Amino acid sequence: MSAITRRGGIFSEGRLLDRLASRVLLVAGWRRALLTFGAGALATLALPPFNFPAVGFISFPLLVWLIDGAAFDPSRSLPRRLLPVFATGWLFGFGYFVADLWWLGAAMLVDAAEFAVFIPLAVLGLPAILAIYYGVAAALARLLWSDSAYRVFALAAAFGLVEYLRAFLFTGFPWNEIGVMAAPVPLLMQTASLVGVHGLTLLAVIVFSAPAVLVDRRGRMATLAVAAVLLVLHVGFGAWQLATHPTEFVDGVNVRVVQPNIQQTQKWQDSYAETIFERHIRLTETRADPAAITGASASAAAAESAVTDAPATRTLVIWPESAFPFLLTERPDAIARIADTLLPGETLIAGAARLEGDIEDVSSRVYNSVYVIDDNGEIIDARDKVHLVPFGEYLPFQTFFEGLGVSQLADMPGGFSPGAVRSRVPLDGAPSFLPLICYEIIFPGEIDAGSPETRPGFLVNDTNDAWYGATPGPYQHLRLAELTAVALGLPLVRSANTGISVVNDSNGRQIGGLALGSTGTVEVALPEAGAPTAYASFGSAPFWLSWIAALAAGLLSRFTMRAKVD
Repeated sequence: MSAITRRGGIFSEGRLLDRLASRVLLVAGWRRALLTFGAGALATLALPPFNFPAVGFISFPLLVWLIDGAAFDPSRSLPRRLLPVFATGWLFGFGYFVADLWWLGAAMLVDAAEFAVFIPLAVLGLPAILAIYYGVAAALARLLWSDSAYRVFALAAAFGLVEYLRAFLFTGFPWNEIGVMAAPVPLLMQTASLVGVHGLTLLAVIVFSAPAVLVDRRGRMATLAVAAVLLVLHVGFGAWQLATHPTEFVDGVNVRVVQPNIQQTQKWQDSYAETIFERHIRLTETRADPAAITGASASAAAAESAVTDAPATRTLVIWPESAFPFLLTERPDAIARIADTLLPGETLIAGAARLEGDIEDVSSRVYNSVYVIDDNGEIIDARDKVHLVPFGEYLPFQTFFEGLGVSQLADMPGGFSPGAVRSRVPLDGAPSFLPLICYEIIFPGEIDAGSPETRPGFLVNDTNDAWYGATPGPYQHLRLAELTAVALGLPLVRSANTGISVVNDSNGRQIGGLALGSTGTVEVALPEAGAPTAYASFGSAPFWLSWIAALAAGLLSRFTMRAKVD
């Protein structure tokens, strides 16, 4: 009998796909390790900026067959039985995270003299840690594994669970979870409004793994049918959503997004401070011809103006994260310059460092904030960043790491302090907005946007991706921001220092934008918010219902295996 037959008859020999599956099943040693790592790395071609999800139909069948072939000795203790499977999932995850996070090393080169030594930790250490999640996913799936096609549902349930945990354990880092592979364009993003990105992960694993079951004898047709139905529903719902929800705009409200394109090496140098500030001012003064503004409709605003003498159009000017190369409250001359620049009806929304306390007091706190400044130059509101970047904006276990010579990337003694609460900002004559600074926007589960009391009119994402240069990082960050906005059914107004800046409607369609590395402004009418989505209203509940269904289907693996034994 062949080795394949002895394993339980998963494959019927003869066909090309069967032979390929059997070769993967039996590969061993360094070839197995290289294949597993490569399968994970290949999957990242589905992510921005490549956006080629077809690679998932190669990576995930390989993963299924590699788990099939992982040694599993029933005579050993459970941890020792699962170790080869865990190693398979870990190697797949290590390849995935190395290939999609290598650009983190670019941030260390901004101040290479101090941080270059940490490049291996960023490029290899963090992926090695994140890969543990995928190792756990493989081990959990193996507990429900069998020789039937239903094992792909067990794999999907396991990945859905660990990706959910990755979003909040150890402060959370849900960067590029598997579900992102299934949403390269607005047409394929809409499912996130129902089940969130975690739900997209369930769908992605089932659909991408489907080719693996073509060689199975039990459960093949049912599994392929489910995968096909999920794919049709995914595409069909997206098409229906876009067709029945055209872009609508807020009457009389425009947004002007400023992209100054300041290199990170210059950002906090005193010698560049005035040049940087004046560039923001100059770009703010670059106003679009009202007739050329996409979506502009001044009729309602003009009628209001005739009655109230108010400005015909409200314009919200958006500057990126940490736009000011100084503490704005310590520079009354800069505030006066802003007041001279803003025309009546214009409001500035700008990222800034905010000091609480005296500048000479070591106990003072510094926040990464957003200021709202009216056309009189008055700071009328502010919000602080709540979810800070560990090792970027603050040091966890600060005393321990500083003793090792480790400091956060942000040049701020003691790091930034987290804000106490996240809440929307009301605006006069325009919808309210929710500021999400930098990578806060990749945590949709932390955003309350389902009730009238908390739901904003749009999201403002101020960020500074200059740390990462011309790498995949800024493209990936944009995609995660877009998925959050679509999941919540809210327009996205994004100002990124070096790009990519966009204005999207509530379904993820881009109204205007600026390319990575460009300098300029984009001015368009503000898109209307959509109705609260299922995800905005019920949070992760739809995902968990889907997860239970996937788990139940995965349990069929155990039932079919027991039926075979009986």
